[in-house]
Amino acid sequence: MQPLRPSLFLLTVNCSLSIAYRPMNLTHTDDQGRASMVDISAKPPMSREAVAEAFIKLQGDTLALIRDNGLKKGDVLAVARIAGIQAAKQTQMLIPLCHQIALSKVAVDFEMTEHGIRIITTAKTIAQTGVEMEALTAASITALTIYDMCKAVDKTMRITDVRLVSKVKESGTGL
Repeated sequence: MQPLRPSLFLLTVNCSLSIAYRPMNLTHTDDQGRASMVDISAKPPMSREAVAEAFIKLQGDTLALIRDNGLKKGDVLAVARIAGIQAAKQTQMLIPLCHQIALSKVAVDFEMTEHGIRIITTAKTIAQTGVEMEALTAASITALTIYDMCKAVDKTMRITDVRLVSKVKESGTGL
């Protein structure tokens, strides 16, 4: 049995913070601590979906240019959407220990706010492993593409809040 070590997760108990103790099991290292790809060969294929998001803070004038398609580089949201989809399909090439999986869907959606654009990405597959990294990669690259297309007019942009919103796996896919 592994020794218990403090985790990075904090629990609120009776309005005070305490450190949660649990075994530390890194899935991408072997017994000697070397990087290792997880063996998923014994896992059954399942329907899986992950949703991720990112936020890019933009000036109001920049948001107006995006809305009005007034930037010299073209339709920012259309280009960023395609970049996000392409990025999800290349995740295994960008993140060394990710498995190559067949994506059945990648969607990139936008919510314009007063202070910027929220990017919401969804990735789906039927596979032996999840699609979290594909959804996160899509969100990150979509945000970077918006940044690239707007950098000439907005020097204050910030990409924030890149996170996994949800992940779901369902057995009974018939495979």
